Amino acid sequence: MTHTTLLDKIKFRIAHHGPMSIAEYMGLCLSDPDFGYYMTREPFGTKGDFTTAPEVSQLFGEIIGAWLVHQWQQDGAPEAFHLVELGPGRGTLMKDILRVARLRPAFMKAARVHLVETSPRLQQNQKNRLKPSDITWHEHFDTIPEGPVYVVANELFDALPIHQYVKTQHAWVERCIGLSDTQELVFGLGSGTLDENALPLAAQTASPGDILELAPAATALATTIAQRIADNGGLALFIDYGYTAAALGDTLQAVKNHAYVSPLETPGEADLTAHVNFEALKTAAQTAGTHTHGPIPQARFLLELGLLERAGQLGTNRTAQEQNEIRQAVERLAADNQMGMLFKALAVTTSATPPMPFSAENSL
Repeated sequence: MTHTTLLDKIKFRIAHHGPMSIAEYMGLCLSDPDFGYYMTREPFGTKGDFTTAPEVSQLFGEIIGAWLVHQWQQDGAPEAFHLVELGPGRGTLMKDILRVARLRPAFMKAARVHLVETSPRLQQNQKNRLKPSDITWHEHFDTIPEGPVYVVANELFDALPIHQYVKTQHAWVERCIGLSDTQELVFGLGSGTLDENALPLAAQTASPGDILELAPAATALATTIAQRIADNGGLALFIDYGYTAAALGDTLQAVKNHAYVSPLETPGEADLTAHVNFEALKTAAQTAGTHTHGPIPQARFLLELGLLERAGQLGTNRTAQEQNEIRQAVERLAADNQMGMLFKALAVTTSATPPMPFSAENSL
């Protein structure tokens, strides 16, 4: 059957197949080939619906680029490796990383650059921004060739589909999306339940009505990346917003035109995300045979790697207005009440020795 909107498509599926899991709903809203948010829209920057750290300032990507070069040197400067970004948005982060990396010709000679992007529209945007760089695009991480991988993922895991479960008197029941008597999308309970033996510690003292979120897609991806690092060498840097440990609560949110809206409002026209459970990512990576470091606040990661010093260099011989814009960008990236504390950095390596600026007390 042909549908004219994603809302029609979702209503048709629910009417014919029953309530839809939140994971399926998120997948359709973000990635449906005909109507999905990332397939049809320009999400990023001031003209989009939200602004990511790379769009705030080149400082973010330049610091990550310098960190990658340093870690490559610490690893013995392998003569060939794959530099991979997952979910590269408009290509801004990789552009800034490569600007710094080109200052180390040996690094660039050894690097094979790959971007993992499922949206053809965003792939084309990235190609336009990054040309004439020699880059290979992939729809899946699994197609990255053999060899050491240096992986960066900024605000990727928060966009992967989640499942929600609601505590009832007798079980954890999956929260789903159905249709009201007036054919509107509404939240409700499905028929699926959760094995209580597999519950995280935070859920064991829950009260009726509490919500637990699980993200099997995120842990599966973390496992795949970590397994590759364990087998071939390299590292990964994940930066996202979320919890250091499993927690109860509904974190599903929708953003449209830089404002929060209902997740059920205009599906396919708003960005849907949920807070990342870093504890689950760490467990997945460790189980795959790697070591994890962090998470630490984004503010600490950037400041200890020289954010203020680089901002000072960037502001030299600039106008007063440009210097003020740089100061505002630093505050946006690192202030406690901005991105500094909510966003966190997690490193995955083959070595138990923590990479700078991570420390031993949060390394496993």
